[in-house]
Amino acid sequence: MAKAFLFELCSEYGINLYLELDNEVDERVMKRLDEGIPRLLDNEPMNYVLGYTYFYGYRFIVNKDVLIPRPETEELAGLILSKYDEYYPHRQINICDVGTGSGAIAIALKLEEPNLNVYASDISDEALEVARKNAENNGCEITFLSGSMLEPYIENGIKVDILVSNPPYIRRTEEIESSVYDYEPHLALFGGDDGLKYYREIFSHADEIMPAEGLMFFEMGYDQKENLTELVKSFYPDAEVEVYKDINGKDRMMMVKKK
Repeated sequence: MAKAFLFELCSEYGINLYLELDNEVDERVMKRLDEGIPRLLDNEPMNYVLGYTYFYGYRFIVNKDVLIPRPETEELAGLILSKYDEYYPHRQINICDVGTGSGAIAIALKLEEPNLNVYASDISDEALEVARKNAENNGCEITFLSGSMLEPYIENGIKVDILVSNPPYIRRTEEIESSVYDYEPHLALFGGDDGLKYYREIFSHADEIMPAEGLMFFEMGYDQKENLTELVKSFYPDAEVEVYKDINGKDRMMMVKKK
């Protein structure tokens, strides 16, 4: 991990480590190493120590107020973009990212598809501050809303064609890596006793902000396919539900087409 940290720092400062092996370490790199190595030894995620990560090729600020975006979430963004091309080719539509965190999904979607009019919300004002900075740094225009789940959309009379969410879905009793449990915000991790609390909240109010045949996209736990599908059908018996596997072959993404 320390080696990867060193290489990332050198890359950040435009230093080719292999060409400068015989030179003294750059003072800026040395300072960051002295500050960062103890944090890495305490099992803090490297992206928090660096203060940034990359998502869909774009750089994002990350800190203790937001989750570090995962590769699986990049796959979710790719799925959404492909389905936009299929269902709404070249059309300008409204899309919302519920529980946006760092803003990674919302910002990547907007940057990749300018025809999307993107809203992003979070209950955490600290997370929204990070998301706004990320949008600004990436030259991206997003409408940010503060509030719990769909409440800010309902309160503001906002209607969307596509709803996206990577909600907290870890069961309260589930064991997770210490580097995640100790450092990443629990508000963005745990989804109640069954992990489905926030999906349930979305399904309870989605009709208030979406048309009859809107699309919903979710990231989910690899073992939640059956329970989440059953939950969808309890709210939308006629909905089409498709589950997609991630690059590791695990059920990780769901598309719901309301009817």
